[in-house]
Amino acid sequence: MSKHVPARTCVICREKAGKRMLTRIVRAEHGIIIDPTGKLNGRGAYLCDEERCWSKAATSDILAQALKTTLTDSDRQYLQQRRKDVHPEPDSRTDLQP
Repeated sequence: MSKHVPARTCVICREKAGKRMLTRIVRAEHGIIIDPTGKLNGRGAYLCDEERCWSKAATSDILAQALKTTLTDSDRQYLQQRRKDVHPEPDSRTDLQP
């Protein structure tokens, strides 16, 4: 008998995936935070690792609506930084073409 794997949905692209495959964002007392354990108290929403989803989460109100809050400028900057952590900019020194 196989063990049940909890499925969650990315609030931006609506793709379903296993709970461990998505990143949980939690509404906290002083803004939003990343919940790597998936166990923090508070209203949470999930994002997949697609760069476009992180970018849209930072620039639209979709994530704010899912978390039932208003995203501040610092929340949006936090999401943009996290997007860069997940999808680093290519190093110009390694992208040299012959």
